[in-house]
Amino acid sequence: MVFSSPVFLFLFLPITLLAVWLFGRRGQNIVLLLASLLFYAWGEGTYVLLMLATILVNHTVAMVMDRSRSPKTWLAIGVTLDLAVLITFKYANFIADSLSSLLLSLNVAPIRLDPVHLPIGVSFYIFHSISYLVDIYRGKAKAAQSPTITALYITLFPQLVAGPIVRFHDVAKQFTERVMNTELFASGVRRFIVGLAKKVLIADQCARIADAVFQVPAEQLPFATAWLGAIAYAIQIYFDFSGYSDMAIGLGRMFGFQFLENFDRPYIARSVREFWRRWHISLSNWFRDYLYIPLGGNQLGGARTYLNLLTVFFLTGLWHGASWNFVVWGLVHGFFMIIERAGLGRVLDRSPRLIGHVYTLLVVIMAWVLFRVTDLTTGYHHLLAMVGASPGDAVLYPPT
Repeated sequence: MVFSSPVFLFLFLPITLLAVWLFGRRGQNIVLLLASLLFYAWGEGTYVLLMLATILVNHTVAMVMDRSRSPKTWLAIGVTLDLAVLITFKYANFIADSLSSLLLSLNVAPIRLDPVHLPIGVSFYIFHSISYLVDIYRGKAKAAQSPTITALYITLFPQLVAGPIVRFHDVAKQFTERVMNTELFASGVRRFIVGLAKKVLIADQCARIADAVFQVPAEQLPFATAWLGAIAYAIQIYFDFSGYSDMAIGLGRMFGFQFLENFDRPYIARSVREFWRRWHISLSNWFRDYLYIPLGGNQLGGARTYLNLLTVFFLTGLWHGASWNFVVWGLVHGFFMIIERAGLGRVLDRSPRLIGHVYTLLVVIMAWVLFRVTDLTTGYHHLLAMVGASPGDAVLYPPT
């Protein structure tokens, strides 16, 4: 049930809003929790039980951790269990296929693993679960005494499927102290409409162009067509993703929640560093707070800083999808983050703004090709066409 579907717009959302207003302040959390579980079950059926099991485990671990003399042990247990769910359902086939390729090169029998279903939104609700435990461990928030609040934080439907990733300490008080009023509701409606327009009027239309280009064998792409597809996809993914974030922020306001911004005009950035301060801000903040800084950040010398950046962007790529093209996409961004920190960033700061803009757009748009394709070979040939090294002569026909 996507936000732009008629079922959501004309049935699910109006009924949920009406129920929340009718049940008043005391019943709002229960109504939202039931609506969120229905929203998820609509698309995933019995896999909602996996989500409920995750909620139960995290709520129990948080309660024990809050009273334990060894909270670090319980934190490790909780995070390990969360990651086990993510690895099992999102990465098991990727790991098995990668190992099988290695074993075949050594003339060893490959690993046989049936396809594992990937539940919708599992990356988002697992990251929310980890945020919940870490924030409690660090003392940034108290463990929720009611399992309803734990469950609602992890399942809240506006941000469940496509984000933003809301850190628990940013919204903990809003589950008990939020106020719904007409002014906030009206601003939420306006923000939702803007997001819906981004998705339907811009992203979906650019997708028609990008899909047509990327259906052509990459080695046959003419120079201009290869760039057309890459630019169309860059526009598509921004307006699609930022549109969903706008809709999520708007929906949150309708129900009294105020989520942090997730995009800030990323394509005007003058460096890759600045791009990641503007693109998918909630994911960048999550990796910074829960991985980069715990690894030592930039406090342990240049070599360790570069290793930390590569680790973060390797996992950023892997988080987006269980495929080597996503990994390489992440490592490309990590590589440019490193060379900017090593000195290129200072050069860009002293250069005319146009140079920084052009450099950043070239890196980001060409990297998007690796994000869009299904395998590295196709991405390589597409990039060759974009630099004029192997332009093809295919004729692009508009989709029927």
